[in-house]
Amino acid sequence: MSTEMTQTPSSPTPPVVDWEPQMPPTDLIFDDGEPLESNRHRIAMNLLIQLTHQALAQREDYFVGGNMFIYYSRTQARNRDFRGPDFFVVLNVDGSRSRQGWVVWDEEGRYPDVIIELMSASTANADIGAKKDIYEGTFRTPDYFVFDPFNPDSLQGWRLDANFRYQPLVPNESGWLWCETLGLWLGIWQGTISRETAPWLRFYDSEGNLVLLPEEAERQRAESEHQRAETERQRAESERQRAESERQRAERLAARLRELGEDPDN
Repeated sequence: MSTEMTQTPSSPTPPVVDWEPQMPPTDLIFDDGEPLESNRHRIAMNLLIQLTHQALAQREDYFVGGNMFIYYSRTQARNRDFRGPDFFVVLNVDGSRSRQGWVVWDEEGRYPDVIIELMSASTANADIGAKKDIYEGTFRTPDYFVFDPFNPDSLQGWRLDANFRYQPLVPNESGWLWCETLGLWLGIWQGTISRETAPWLRFYDSEGNLVLLPEEAERQRAESEHQRAETERQRAESERQRAESERQRAERLAARLRELGEDPDN
C-alpha cells in the first residue's frame, strides 16, 4: 500500500510596509493678538522675567517665557483651546535657542517646572480651576502660583507631591511662599516699577534678600559707594580734628612753659 504525502501550503509572507509615524502639526500660531489684562499685568510679567534672569545669572541651562503659547498635544494644537501661562520657567534645557513658544514635542517632552498666572476678575476661575488641573495632571509642573496684581492678598501657591497632586503652600511669617524648584521665595513688594506704584510679586533669596533688578543693583552699588565715601570723609574729618586738638594742646603747653620761664623748644 502506498501513501501519498500531502503538504500544507505555507502562509504567504506579508509584504514589507514602510511605516512612518504621523508627524505633529507644523502650522502652529504663536500670536493671537490678545493683550494682557492691563498695563500692570504686562509690567508684572516682565518684572518676573527680568528677576529670573538676575536670580539665575550664574547658569545658562534654562528658559523663561511669558504670555507665550505652549503646545503639548495634537488635539490641543488643532483646537487652539489653550494659550499658555503668563509666566513659566523650564530648567535644564538649552537656554541659548530662540523660541516663539514652547512646543513640548520639540523639547524632548519637557514641560514647565514653574508657572505663575497673573489673575484678573475674568481669569481667576480658570487659573485656579481648569488651568490648575492641566498643570497638575498633564504638565505635572512642580510649582504653581497665582497672583492678582491689583490684590496684594491674592498670592496662592501649590507644590506637586509624590502622588502628582498639588498641595497648598503655607506662607512664612512675611506672607511669602517658597518655590522649591528655583530655591527662591515669592513675596509682595510695594514700590514703583516702570513709573507705576503698586504691590508687585517679586523673588527673595533663601536669606530673605530681595532679588534686585539691574538698575536697582546699580543704584544700591552707587549708594554703597556714596556711603563708603561719606565714611571716609568722616574718618578724615575726625583725624583732622584730632590733629588740630593735638596742635592746640601743644601750643597751650608751650605757652605754659614760657610762663614758667622755660624754653619749649629746648
